[in-house]
Amino acid sequence: MAARGSAIVIHRLQKGRMGRQRKRVVTSEAAPPPRKDEKPSAFHRKEKKKKTDIGKVFINISIGLCIFSLIWFFYALYMRSSLAKRVVTLHQSHPVLDANSSSAKVSSERFWGSYRPQVYFGMKTRSPKSMVTGMMWMRQFSDMDVNLRHTCEQGDRLQGYGWLMHDGITFGVQEIRDNDFTLTTEFVKRMGGDHGGDWTWRITAKQHSSAPQAPVISLMFYAAADTQGSLEAHVEEKNRLASITGFSEELGNFKITFRKPVIGELSSAKYASYNYLKTVSPGLEKLTEIVRHSLNHRFVYNLPSGEKRHYIAVDTYKPPHHQNQQKPPDTRKESDFVVHQVTVQMPFQIEVLFESGSFHRRPNQLVGSIMTQELENRKAEFDTKFERTFGLESKGFSQAHVRFGKAALSNMLGGMGYFHGQSVVQSVYNEYPLLYPEGALFTAVPSRSFFPRGFLWDEGFHQLLLSKWDPQVSREAIAHWIDLMNVEGWIPREQILGDEARSKVPAEFVVQRNENANPPTLFLALQKLIEQFSDNPDKAAFQPTLPFLRRLFPRLKTWFEWYNTTQTGPLPNSYRWRGRDKDTNLFLNPKTLTSGLDDYPRASHPSADERHVDLHCWMALSSGIMASVARLLGEPHQDYELSHQVLCDNNLLNELHWSEQLRAFGDFGNHTQAVSLQQEKVYVPPGQPRHQFPVARLVRSVRKAPKLQYVNALGYVSLFPFLLQILQPASPKLEHIFRDIRDSDKLWTPYGLRSLSKADTMYMKRNTEHDAPYWRGPIWININYLAVRALHHYRNKEGPYQGKAAALYEELRTNIINNVYRQYLETGYIWEQYNDSTGRGQGSHPFTGWSALTVLMMAEQY
Repeated sequence: MAARGSAIVIHRLQKGRMGRQRKRVVTSEAAPPPRKDEKPSAFHRKEKKKKTDIGKVFINISIGLCIFSLIWFFYALYMRSSLAKRVVTLHQSHPVLDANSSSAKVSSERFWGSYRPQVYFGMKTRSPKSMVTGMMWMRQFSDMDVNLRHTCEQGDRLQGYGWLMHDGITFGVQEIRDNDFTLTTEFVKRMGGDHGGDWTWRITAKQHSSAPQAPVISLMFYAAADTQGSLEAHVEEKNRLASITGFSEELGNFKITFRKPVIGELSSAKYASYNYLKTVSPGLEKLTEIVRHSLNHRFVYNLPSGEKRHYIAVDTYKPPHHQNQQKPPDTRKESDFVVHQVTVQMPFQIEVLFESGSFHRRPNQLVGSIMTQELENRKAEFDTKFERTFGLESKGFSQAHVRFGKAALSNMLGGMGYFHGQSVVQSVYNEYPLLYPEGALFTAVPSRSFFPRGFLWDEGFHQLLLSKWDPQVSREAIAHWIDLMNVEGWIPREQILGDEARSKVPAEFVVQRNENANPPTLFLALQKLIEQFSDNPDKAAFQPTLPFLRRLFPRLKTWFEWYNTTQTGPLPNSYRWRGRDKDTNLFLNPKTLTSGLDDYPRASHPSADERHVDLHCWMALSSGIMASVARLLGEPHQDYELSHQVLCDNNLLNELHWSEQLRAFGDFGNHTQAVSLQQEKVYVPPGQPRHQFPVARLVRSVRKAPKLQYVNALGYVSLFPFLLQILQPASPKLEHIFRDIRDSDKLWTPYGLRSLSKADTMYMKRNTEHDAPYWRGPIWININYLAVRALHHYRNKEGPYQGKAAALYEELRTNIINNVYRQYLETGYIWEQYNDSTGRGQGSHPFTGWSALTVLMMAEQY
């Protein structure tokens, strides 16, 4: 380009000179040609010098342009590289939590815990590479050859399992109901020494009255080092593993003792058989597989009747050989793995004792009657604190309802997990996914069987309940989440940390993308902590809240700003979720996983013109809480206050999201209602076999072109200005919302509010041929909790709809509590969602994440 420009300029100059020469020819005589020996005239020398100077100028310009282009090129490369690194660069401010905040030295009471929610029973420490302990079991002489239970699986079809009591720190009681027997797992911790103290497990096995005969089962207790520490097996009586001794950096020296099974507390169970396995494992997710591949039928069990039968037990482990599979070798460091198996007929009880080597002044062993007494003391303390915190008995609930409430809370506390590892992330500047910096996460999980990991928008709901029970748990969990923030202010919305967690996640959901958000529900939990502190500033449990908020605030500012810049909409003060499904051909309505509401109907054709009402309301709520935090800390709060006032302005909300035609709030975007899933037509030439051609799929058919308009879907999204209490108590829009809520042909059911109106064209419609409706009708407890909470708010505010809000509140609250409780009694589980026609629990189970908010509705604590 530069050379081409120089040539044009020179050509023009030459043309100019030629024109002047022609003019001289016309007005004067022609000059005689110069002789060969005559020197060039001064004029010609001047012309030649002029040409040389211009050439130099253009050469210099060309060189300059080249240098500038190279600098710009390398600067662009540097900037792209710099931007590519930002996604894996952590926030520069001081972490909320100190590096050793979870260590035995700083937090000894919380060091050991049931922090392995993905297994039926197990414990570990809050450290990066913890020594883990756990239990597996197996029914002997059953129709199924091997029915090994270890990780929580819905496919195991247990009649029920979950914590009945768990205080989050010192003890827990869990009941596991298998087909014809029940295992009760109990643990108690005792503080002492420098490494988190001792603990004891007690497992009690009882057959069901309906069982035709006393089952014979094998319990397998194990310890596994996770790349750190060593384990030694101590065998007595040929093959009974009496104990394990070990050492690790976090635990020092320790001993695990396996006591013999007993009937009651004194008499030993007869006919117990013992086996053990000592091997190595490359990772915690391999433990089940290793045990399964070590099982052998060669052992003989003596039944009380005198009959001898072959039973299945651990033997030597040989890795399976797959002839046709070319799997790359596992290069991870192998760690010690020791299993103790006891096979015995029911009923029986067995105890496992962990003793810390640094606990020197132990008063007695925490076993037998000593453990029984400790358990009774802890249970009594739990009962007292539960009633003091939630007051269900004083509200007139039956003992059965109170037990349900305790189980719901205990399952969330017992479902707290401690994870450590690296997320897999990607930005638009990265060609391939990258590993996020290593991090730890202490969090509740939605479901031990199906979602045993951290989810950002779930956690805000979890902490609404947990902050009532133990504000310290909430402060730590929120701090762990916020400390995972990168320099941009982004937090990966799904935390899949470590090989054990990753083994439960489909590959398509592993990579987290930094343009994608999730509802900032942690602000709801922060709002509760602020209220607790403001109401009880002198109470010891709430005093750490202020220094906690001070450390949190720099990151909180960046987090809020990230939402406010990356999720903006096309108009001022509007917002749009990023990360909608891009393949519009296969989905009836492209999903918006980032909103948390997955397949809830949005604009049919995703575009940058969309405005999402739920995100607008989340930002209104967040800006208000940011202002509260800043004001409490004496930080500048005016900008947050102004944002809050603008976003809560009901006139702006109406302008951006109220559809007069629909008489409801809604999204705005490029939308058509005329869509359906149709069988794809696959042409098969005459005479050709059909199986050689692609299978016909269901693909989307669009019968009418989309246009910019309000999305005509009435459901949870339409309710957000009410759910998050953005509407003024006198707003006439409340009248329309209350009418839609109470309409049985729209949102009302005897079991709670359905997620999408029964009258909607997409109600209970599949999104693809394999993708069943999710947020298109079923009842979800988190949104119903927000609805009950909002009704409670509006019934206590002066306004024309106060009476209607009060009536709806009583009716809706009662319906939800009764149904969740009834389904728990009938099925043994609290569920992910509930059928809007029958009230039956459905989806993943147990789901004692946000469905446990039923306890707060019972307690009327919002």
